[in-house]
Amino acid sequence: MQELKVLGKEKVGKFEFTGIEGGFGEGKKAMLVRDIAMIHNQTMGNVNLLINRNRKRFKDGIDIIDLKEDNFAIVLSNSGFSQNQINASKHVYLLSERGYAKLLKILEDDTAWDIYDELVDNYFNMREAINTDSTIGLKDKRLAIMEENAKTKQAQLLFKVATGTASNSARERIFAHIATELTGEKFIPEIQKKEFSAQEVGDKFGITANKVGRIANILDLKAEQPGENQFGRWAMSKSQYSNKEVAQWLYYQAGVNEINKYLSK
Repeated sequence: MQELKVLGKEKVGKFEFTGIEGGFGEGKKAMLVRDIAMIHNQTMGNVNLLINRNRKRFKDGIDIIDLKEDNFAIVLSNSGFSQNQINASKHVYLLSERGYAKLLKILEDDTAWDIYDELVDNYFNMREAINTDSTIGLKDKRLAIMEENAKTKQAQLLFKVATGTASNSARERIFAHIATELTGEKFIPEIQKKEFSAQEVGDKFGITANKVGRIANILDLKAEQPGENQFGRWAMSKSQYSNKEVAQWLYYQAGVNEINKYLSK
């Protein structure tokens, strides 16, 4: 078991708590159940009760450490516990990031996962500067991590926008922008081939979408699902009869040309 080190007061957003490092591995951050309870507006006794009821789910030295059992007297006193509090407490639990994640499943708190995301981004994944006296270096490191987190969240939002747009060119431009933001390298969008639904092909030639599909089957234009070929590709789209997504064959210009040749005969 790694030696524990009390880092002092940490502040993430509006939450202030005692930062602790070690115990679960070199440089690994940990949190006292006392502070977790406070952040989630729970009593320490209630959280301890939940842990004790599910104790077999928490692995010692991996998810949890009982500071009372392992005699971390110095760590306890440096963490702001009075001697009376130490004597009165049957357990003083310390949780790793993994242990905290397990606790959240038990808490069933609506805001718990939002709090967890913030703590993981800005506490558990934070590392002290190599020179612990260099507060400027540590601050710069934290700012860099926060900036990376912001880029990732922006990329996730843009990805949702991209997958929701019907325009191929717009979608490719967004994907290229995401890649540029995340890597720092300039990406030029590769515009996909223009695609046509069976309805659009049918409207072009004055026939129904069903007839377009039948002709495509006769000419064996469609690839196996999921897949694509020179004539088109399979895509998922919402059914007009329900909320379920169904496979739809989209035609490239080459596929449209083959339908036209068949009709011309």
